[in-house]
Amino acid sequence: MGSAGASITTVIFDYGEVLSLPPSTEARATLERLAGVPATDFWSVFWDERREYDRGCTAAQYWGRVARRLGADWDPALRQWLWATDVGSWLATSDESAHLLDRLAARGVRLALLSNAPHDIAGALRHSPALASFDSLFFSCDLGICKPDPAVYTHVLRELGATPEETVFVDDREENVLAAEQLGIDAHHYCGHSELEAFLTDRIGPV
Repeated sequence: MGSAGASITTVIFDYGEVLSLPPSTEARATLERLAGVPATDFWSVFWDERREYDRGCTAAQYWGRVARRLGADWDPALRQWLWATDVGSWLATSDESAHLLDRLAARGVRLALLSNAPHDIAGALRHSPALASFDSLFFSCDLGICKPDPAVYTHVLRELGATPEETVFVDDREENVLAAEQLGIDAHHYCGHSELEAFLTDRIGPV
């Protein structure tokens, strides 16, 4: 446990479903309709191939792999719709997150992002107004490796010039949190905004 007086200088956030809203029911339904295959099969392959997409393969390669595994005959126009719907579904942040980031930045807390994300989503997030106060943005597609690989965290700490003792990390996936903790980073398993605010208040004071 930390304390309000701890010398925390840096907060590293995950993006998807921590700062962002989850993809909407409408977006998910649109992807299922466009795919034209059983929804359970689609989502199984969608996520099974996602790690390579997050590591840096192109959208054409990713959707090609998904189509081949599903036995789907998607023409280029349909693949474009699938791509656009998928990318767009991850770009909205919650109002609570946006306000929290503003308050942290106003206090002089250094903010960094560490996200498993493909180039298409990373490119959009680099221009996100909600992330304008971030000092650094790190994406798996640029690094060629994904959380929870320890090399991701050591790279980020090195680039930030930060020690684990002055850093906290927030992620919604337990395996990513545990990997950070193994390196001595104080990490929070995100399950909701109120719990996050309580965690940050304990570490750096009222937010």
